[in-house]
Amino acid sequence: MTTATIHPHEAAHFGALAADWWDPHGSSAMLHRLNPVRLRYIREQLDAHWHVDARERHPLAGKRALDVGCGAGLLAEPLARLGAAVTGVDAAPENIAAAKDHAAGQGLAIAYHAGELSALPPATFDLVTSMEVVEHVADPAAFIGELATRLASGGLMILSTPNRTTLSKLLLVEAAERIGAVPRGTHDWDRFLKPAELETLLDDAGLEVVDRTGLAPSPARGFKLGGSEALNYLIAARRKK
Repeated sequence: MTTATIHPHEAAHFGALAADWWDPHGSSAMLHRLNPVRLRYIREQLDAHWHVDARERHPLAGKRALDVGCGAGLLAEPLARLGAAVTGVDAAPENIAAAKDHAAGQGLAIAYHAGELSALPPATFDLVTSMEVVEHVADPAAFIGELATRLASGGLMILSTPNRTTLSKLLLVEAAERIGAVPRGTHDWDRFLKPAELETLLDDAGLEVVDRTGLAPSPARGFKLGGSEALNYLIAARRKK
């Protein structure tokens, strides 16, 4: 697939935040709060998919993982610690530079690439993740199609994205950007995907959804899995049998 999926304005916006990516109190603070919940979901799904004991420290040992829209490596690094051989791809070269520097400081060998996913050398991966990315690409159908081509037989794909609802417009776009919880210009509500729309794109790409859950705010824990999908949701999918 050669269709360009990078939106230049989006790449520039997130590239400008690269230096601040690993600061849990900086412009990416919301991602730091989301990441533990995402990781919990990923761990639950990979344990179920590959029948892994939940006590296993390295459930991805011997497996290849691809994180698309990896930013500065906030998810790629934990995947590497779970045992995976990780490749990270991001539209912004600034993010990839920050990711490489941080991984080197942590002693982690992660293969990072800047640019289009389709420009990667031909390869498939056991686990493909893409968190809060599909709403930022120029062509969601082409993007999901390219993700699908990278998923190995028997592999697992996990995505997260905001839902296009009145509540998400009020809280994720208008309120969050107004109070500085996320940088201004981060979200374009019109490009959010409803769950049924994303499931259609996955189906068209030859994938079947095996799980879907809400990602909602929690007064006690910041965010929690389950419950309402009105703001954000996660989806796990595999190749159709």
